[in-house]
Amino acid sequence: MTYENLDTELVNALLGNGRESLRSLAEQLDVSVTTVSNHLNDLEEVGAIEGYTPIVNYDRLGYDVTAILQLKVEGQGLLDITEKLRSEPQMVSVYETTGDYDIIAIGKFRDTDDMNDQIKRILGDTDVQESNTSVVLNAVSEYEQFSVDDGQEEG
Repeated sequence: MTYENLDTELVNALLGNGRESLRSLAEQLDVSVTTVSNHLNDLEEVGAIEGYTPIVNYDRLGYDVTAILQLKVEGQGLLDITEKLRSEPQMVSVYETTGDYDIIAIGKFRDTDDMNDQIKRILGDTDVQESNTSVVLNAVSEYEQFSVDDGQEEG
């Protein structure tokens, strides 16, 4: 393998198994363990790989209510609200968005009472002008990742 596409191939191999050993990765990619280690360190340093975490099935752990919060926020309060949402332990995603709402947040809760308590606390902030909350009935696809390409067109 040429080193030209090594980073892409390394990322894709890790997507398949984030616990793969350096030796196994080196064998798959037909390079030395040192080369894999160096490229992996470089990818971590530039922030292309931010960590190695398990994919948790929250439903199986008792967090079987997923809610999507859409919030309109007073301009100056955007940073405050996003940080407040980010610090909520059960909020798994927080996005600043364009469109009708300024923030979209996704949370996992044990039950509707748990969800209601957290949402009321968030909506109590005077910077929140409007909200819409949807409860997910069925997660068809969640936490999906995709293989990256090297950016070169195939000829």
